Amino acid sequence: MHPQRQEDLNARVVRSAEAALARQHYVSSIDVFTGMGLLTSAHLKAWRTGRLDFLERAIQGNLKKISFMMAAFRKWAHAKGLKPSETMYVRRARSGTVDLRFSKSGDPAIEKAYRTHFVSPDLSEKKQQRLEEKINRAEPPPVFQILKDSQCSECGAEIEQGSFLLMEAGQPLCLPCARLEDLEFLPSGDAALTRRAAKNSGRTAVVVRFSRSRGRYERQGILVETAALGKAEAECTADANERASARARGAKRRRSQDRELVVRMARQIGALYPGCPPRESAAIAAHTAVRGSGRAGRTAAGRNLDEAALAAAVAAAVRHTHTNYDQLLAEGLDRELARRQVGDRVQEILAAWRK
Repeated sequence: MHPQRQEDLNARVVRSAEAALARQHYVSSIDVFTGMGLLTSAHLKAWRTGRLDFLERAIQGNLKKISFMMAAFRKWAHAKGLKPSETMYVRRARSGTVDLRFSKSGDPAIEKAYRTHFVSPDLSEKKQQRLEEKINRAEPPPVFQILKDSQCSECGAEIEQGSFLLMEAGQPLCLPCARLEDLEFLPSGDAALTRRAAKNSGRTAVVVRFSRSRGRYERQGILVETAALGKAEAECTADANERASARARGAKRRRSQDRELVVRMARQIGALYPGCPPRESAAIAAHTAVRGSGRAGRTAAGRNLDEAALAAAVAAAVRHTHTNYDQLLAEGLDRELARRQVGDRVQEILAAWRK
């Protein structure tokens, strides 16, 4: 790897790690990769629930690049005097829990490096213990609400469209065979009720359904124990007014945070692209930082003002506002071909803005 490339990559690793440590008082390799925009939350979720065999498959970059970033991360952590803490990553299965695999090779030393978190020495023993319990907690298994009829691979029972099934080792299981038939379905929509029901339930599962229009699985609700759901409903009824006031305060706080993010992002875009008009840099920041939009500015890397994430946001803005890209799409041109067609113009504008 070219020395300048190594230096840039090392700086990105440090920025991502510093941001995670400031936010949660500990940092892991997963935090670094997600903060750099090299690992998406969707891929991380798929790995945590067993739908991805090893995590390195989802990290953007070859094994040499990943190895360099891991070494840079450990060097930074030791220089900061952080306390190493090995954590187990597991997922739930019918037989209990199964260890999750990080690396393609499965080498024990590499697996241990991935599992090791680095904790701030300022964190109390009690908080460290709660943190380890949180990290070691297995993700609930995904249960699929199917779009077409299926059949249980174990008992042969027909599973009708709209029903639930669990996938294990690539094979469909009905809920009785998956030992989940006694759980009750709680649809999404009430975050407090869902959170409390999951907390009170000894066993849970997340229900997802594939959206053909969006090309992805979307959460529909959870399966919980009936007694846990009843207890959660009683708790929510008792403090409904208090939670309404808290929601209002939270909304106000988030609006303030979003305004602050836009200001910081516009300032950083101006530093990266001195030739970009201030009004345009402000508009780009406001557009890419919209909460819930899924744009580059709302990723962990974007919120950390990572240069690559902001560069992607600026390039996208130039593509849409300074070329005929949208017109080409409206005329039915393939997205990739349209990007190629306007690519030279986009690079020309970006080069001018960098001067």
